[in-house]
Amino acid sequence: MSAAAAERTAGQVPGASVAAVVAAVRQTYDSARTRPLEWRRNQLRGLIRLLAEREDELNAALAQDLGKNPLEGYLTELSITRAEAEYALKHLAQWTRSARVPVPLGLMPASAKTEPQPLGVVLIIAPWNYPVQLLLAPLIGALAAGNAAVLKPSELAPATSRAMAKLLPQYLDPDAVVVVEGGQEASTALLAERFDSIFFTGGERVGRIVLEAAAKYLTPVTLELGGKSPAVVLDGNFRAIARRLVYGKLLNAGQTCVAPDYVLVTEEAAPKLRRHLVRAVAELFGKDPAKSADLGRIINTQHWDRLHGLLDSGTVLAGGRGDRNSLYLEPTILTDVSPDSPVMQEEIFGPILPVLTVKDLDEAISFINARPVPLASYLYTQSAAARKTFERSVRAGSVNHNVSTVQLAVPGLPFGGAGASGTGAYHGRYTFDTFSQLRPVFTKGTALDTLKVAYPPYNGLKRRLLRRLL
Repeated sequence: MSAAAAERTAGQVPGASVAAVVAAVRQTYDSARTRPLEWRRNQLRGLIRLLAEREDELNAALAQDLGKNPLEGYLTELSITRAEAEYALKHLAQWTRSARVPVPLGLMPASAKTEPQPLGVVLIIAPWNYPVQLLLAPLIGALAAGNAAVLKPSELAPATSRAMAKLLPQYLDPDAVVVVEGGQEASTALLAERFDSIFFTGGERVGRIVLEAAAKYLTPVTLELGGKSPAVVLDGNFRAIARRLVYGKLLNAGQTCVAPDYVLVTEEAAPKLRRHLVRAVAELFGKDPAKSADLGRIINTQHWDRLHGLLDSGTVLAGGRGDRNSLYLEPTILTDVSPDSPVMQEEIFGPILPVLTVKDLDEAISFINARPVPLASYLYTQSAAARKTFERSVRAGSVNHNVSTVQLAVPGLPFGGAGASGTGAYHGRYTFDTFSQLRPVFTKGTALDTLKVAYPPYNGLKRRLLRRLL
């Protein structure tokens, strides 16, 4: 490790030094060190070793920041990220191959191809809710594509941020992958620098700031935001439906961008669903969820206060209690919720589930489409016709039938939003593509100048010939 790299491994970089850090990473990229496939493979193998060998250390950080149960941390952060890295390692040779492209007869003899090229130095800004997965999953594609990277973990998950700053230089090339810790000052300093791509996961407000900063250099930006992801319930096994809704909602104490934000249920099915939702909470987290080791905690008092203020938006069917000192908020089901109430005006991002009634699927679709585009949408029904109608009619980052949240575990599916919920996509091949330029290469020899037929002056013979060939 170089002396400069050794200075950067601590992660804490003063604002004035950010420019020097970015310049050093760019120097590494410009040296072509990150281009060879073997370097890329070594970085992916390093990430896989990190996630396996430091599982206990990472889970301890996640527990300290978010109160995550070690198994939940493994399932939703470590194993899913390791699977991404293994998938990329398996498919890397295929992804990086050039592809031949047909050449029109009028340009022959010639050859054409496309070849994926790295973008350069990328900036990845991660949120606090899944501070391991949402920092490393984009990095996997960036490294597979041959880029160098600057990583900014969230200061709101300080234990995990420290762990990332400490561990990543031990497993990855420390001259090509650098962690910059800190709060708003560090983020502002980073956004003032020129990058070749910026990948941001977080809220809409900061997303706008990222876009404004990127515009200075015309830097391409991938935004993974959020929104109010709806779940529509029509019919089916209500015990299973309720458990899947509760499971998807209460992962990470509801602090998940694709968690079901609210439920629209038909008037006919509503009584049955409400009963099963209450039972499902008790089944998964016990009669007193405060004693459950499986339910996480709210990230900080500011978010706890915001969530607690939303409890007056309807009738509390179950839950509603909490403890600010321990950042515990009881899983809460709200009924009699007005579409204009505070809980329906912003992404909840916590363990509160409003349940609203609609007449039928058409009314549910109209309700969803009248609001900003959500990151995910969920439909629970046994009807294939209803599923087709939902897919055809609802605009959302993803459509999912009879499940909630678990779609993220499929590496072959793109993950991303639309409209207000984000731009761009990643996971699997899509992360590689996000951090690549598909560069065209066209080659034609000079021994025989067949292009002379296209040169002026344009006489009658040339016009007839060119119109036949092209």
